Amino acid sequence: MADAGTLHDAFVDELRDAYDAEKQLTKALPKLVKAARSPDLRAAFEAHLEETRGQIMRLEQIFANLGEKVRGKHCDGIAGIIEEGKAVMEEDFDEATMDACLIAAGQRAEHYEMAAYGTMVAWARAMGHAEAADLLQETLDEEKAADETLSSLAEDGINDEAASAAHADEDEDDAEVAVPARTASQSTSAKSRR
Repeated sequence: MADAGTLHDAFVDELRDAYDAEKQLTKALPKLVKAARSPDLRAAFEAHLEETRGQIMRLEQIFANLGEKVRGKHCDGIAGIIEEGKAVMEEDFDEATMDACLIAAGQRAEHYEMAAYGTMVAWARAMGHAEAADLLQETLDEEKAADETLSSLAEDGINDEAASAAHADEDEDDAEVAVPARTASQSTSAKSRR
């Protein structure tokens, strides 16, 4: 019977998965930058691309500290999230709606990464890998901050702009059916009936 794997083995496997995920994201983020119409959203994606490059370097440092070969393991989860993002970019949405959808795609990736890095931080601490835990925590904090930035952009205008565009036809229809305002004589007769 083969030896059973240990938490260390699972940890290294997760590191390899994360390494591949970050590499995939360095290829996907420039596409989000190009598709975004909001200058603030483009800047957020560009800033996170730079952070992602730093995250890759931290993972490489962790591999070295553990005496493990720097190697990725295909991350199916992030690949699927990226594919969903590509599908959104192929849609024919108005600019605000596209930005809202790009934010949603970005946040899917952030939440996936937060789950992975949260687990790796906990495992590293449990096994006494304090330096690895600190480096992974730094990445986790960056992922949380990126998610918060995307939420702020959505809530501070992009979602409202997209919603306004979605209901622009309804607003025009409502304006045509609007009840005319009361005239002064109608208001006076309404008061006298009371």
